[in-house]
Amino acid sequence: MKQSRRNFLKFAGLSAAGLCIAPTAVMASGGPSGGAHAAVNDNAIHAKRWAMVIDTRKINTEEAIESLAEACHHFHNVPKIDSDEEIKWLWSGTYGEVFPEQVNNFPSEAQETHRFPLLCNHCESPSCVRVCPTKATFKRPDGIVAMDYHRCIGCRYCMTGCPYGARSFNFSDPRLHMDMDKINEKFPTRMRGVVEKCNFCVERLAVGEMPACVEKSAGAIIFGDLQDPNSNVRKALRENFTIRRKPTAGTEPGVYYII
Repeated sequence: MKQSRRNFLKFAGLSAAGLCIAPTAVMASGGPSGGAHAAVNDNAIHAKRWAMVIDTRKINTEEAIESLAEACHHFHNVPKIDSDEEIKWLWSGTYGEVFPEQVNNFPSEAQETHRFPLLCNHCESPSCVRVCPTKATFKRPDGIVAMDYHRCIGCRYCMTGCPYGARSFNFSDPRLHMDMDKINEKFPTRMRGVVEKCNFCVERLAVGEMPACVEKSAGAIIFGDLQDPNSNVRKALRENFTIRRKPTAGTEPGVYYII
């Protein structure tokens, strides 16, 4: 009985110590308090509010979008799983799937055949952040909705809270579905039981590079600072008619589509 009580007190003391040092560890790893979430060098690109404009007049086929997805998924070590357990950061959908609130009863032939790129919208008011109980999902000062995989407990509340279906859950070890000889060592692999999604390539921005999909799109995807009136994003919004996904959700998406 004395031994059990002694072990219990010892365990309680260690747990309390862990709680005291946890915030420091999170900050060092770039979590909610740490800010950067990626190693930054002198070439880093900064913005007050990162946003994306996708020109669907130039990107509207399954092949074109698959090419973007391959670049994104290769860089971020996204496993290829051909089942209901598919993990996706960038994928395609029909007009009705992407813009269900703006469907025309008599769509044109082009509208029926076009495909549209889908990814995390990095919302101004992200519902996924509000429902995450561990703050594994958090919004950075520059508007990017990021994740700390070490804090994710796999509850999937964020998947339920996201109105855009932008998150995937690792039901199994994703490394089992990857060629480990071809992984990108610049980005970590994940583990079973965590959620993941597009992160606007924060690790590339941190070293002065554009997101993988932007680079692969040959100008069809525009990326820049929404708060800068002279940015390429604001120029594209001024000169083109754009729409966003599910405006009534009230999340203020950071991804715009030129139709």
